[in-house]
Amino acid sequence: MNAQQDPQFTQWFMDPVVSNIAAAGQSNLTNISAIYRQQWASMDGRPETTLLNFDTRFGEGPVGLGGQVYQETIGNENNTMIKIGPSFTFNPNSSGTKISGGIGFTFLNKKIGDNYAWFPPDGQESISSDPAIPNGVTSGLTFDLDFGLFMRNSDKYYAGISSTSLIQSAFTDFGITRTRHYYIMGGYNFAISGDALVLRTNFLTKTDLAATAIDFNINALINDMFWAGLSYRPGDAVASEQFLRIGYSYDVTTSELQTYSAGSHEIFLSYGFMFKTTPILNKYANPRFL
Repeated sequence: MNAQQDPQFTQWFMDPVVSNIAAAGQSNLTNISAIYRQQWASMDGRPETTLLNFDTRFGEGPVGLGGQVYQETIGNENNTMIKIGPSFTFNPNSSGTKISGGIGFTFLNKKIGDNYAWFPPDGQESISSDPAIPNGVTSGLTFDLDFGLFMRNSDKYYAGISSTSLIQSAFTDFGITRTRHYYIMGGYNFAISGDALVLRTNFLTKTDLAATAIDFNINALINDMFWAGLSYRPGDAVASEQFLRIGYSYDVTTSELQTYSAGSHEIFLSYGFMFKTTPILNKYANPRFL
């Protein structure tokens, strides 16, 4: 059986580091973001994913650092991933475009068998007789690598290509092998009325060379603070969004699962800040003036 392995998010464009480690440290800010996604809300055993993302840059130098932790449950399966890795940003070219590369070191833990409240239609008997599904709780740990390239020109446009599971490591106790996934992303911002109104377009292509999904997004940013937009994933979902550094999206299922699914909910939180040193002010006194 083949199935999706990497987590899926609708508001991925708010933090490109989620899909591309090379984007870490490209801004001068330290960014912390969190996403919670409840997919196919009305279905038993639905995927539920919580992700915490972090990236920063070391001073004014070219080296950045990204980190990621996510936890996901699907039926009686529980997945936990920890990723950390550096990025290196090359000097901007004459147009101000920055290009960076990054590598992520990923540790994954998979646990199966801790939630038998979700059964197939013919009951638990088929689970206990299936040699591919453990009767009790079984867990495994593996290691893998991610790699990415990312390019950004100020607030005008960006593009990136990345891959996860380069090693394609295996969970030997489950007979599950990680499949290499590829991501191609890009976006362009159209200034409609200076900084007061900016139209932002984004796309993300995800593939494991067996199946491919494409996300399209368009949103309007008002006064660099509020945004609202629409995303479309052909064959799967349409999502509407609202944002005030707190984002919410609702995916309307358009695939054959629409008969059983009440859509997908996703919440995004983000905070960015900068460490700045306060210069020491030298004061001079003159004995003539007291």
